[in-house]
Amino acid sequence: MFGLPKATEIYKPLPKKAMFNKFKPNAADRKLLDDQISRLTIVAEISPQTVSVMDNEDVSAIFVILIALKTADCDKKNIALLSRLIDQRMLFALQYEDTMRFAAYHAERVLISESKPTDAWKLNLDGLDLGAVWENLIGEIGGIELTRGKNLDEIIAANERREKLMKQIAVLEKKAMNERQPRRKWEYAEGIKRLKFKLEELCNGTNENENT
Repeated sequence: MFGLPKATEIYKPLPKKAMFNKFKPNAADRKLLDDQISRLTIVAEISPQTVSVMDNEDVSAIFVILIALKTADCDKKNIALLSRLIDQRMLFALQYEDTMRFAAYHAERVLISESKPTDAWKLNLDGLDLGAVWENLIGEIGGIELTRGKNLDEIIAANERREKLMKQIAVLEKKAMNERQPRRKWEYAEGIKRLKFKLEELCNGTNENENT
């Protein structure tokens, strides 16, 4: 499944009722999860017992959880909740009809991949130990290019800052386009200039680390 070695395959249902009884989420969280998720099943275990990769002090196993969705979208709150309830490194395979996305919770952030046909997914187990395998899988899911000299958390944070700046620039550019007062138009232009300078600094900082 998903291009993983056959030795990793398992089948262990995670009944929602049993999870609710054990972890007792609040009513709002329980309703959101119940409205969007039909069933959960552990379908793969990536560990030294199933693949030829060593564990490390942070990651001893990675589990793949197949989530059958009732709706096309899965709220990130559901992924965060499941990740907090179950203390394991987990990849969530979000299946809706014949398409699938992968999601993961890392550094208090939910990362979700693009949607593909279910049989098009091939997960790569790259890395000298499970810690490196986990980071590479997160990079694959989040569309993150891992670079030397920066850890995964730093790259995710830098990407978020870059996306935030780009959104701010787009908002100001739209306002400037619709503004008729010359003074306000100039203020927007100056704001755009400052944000673009910050964006350039951030991108240059990333590129410098990539070239070291």
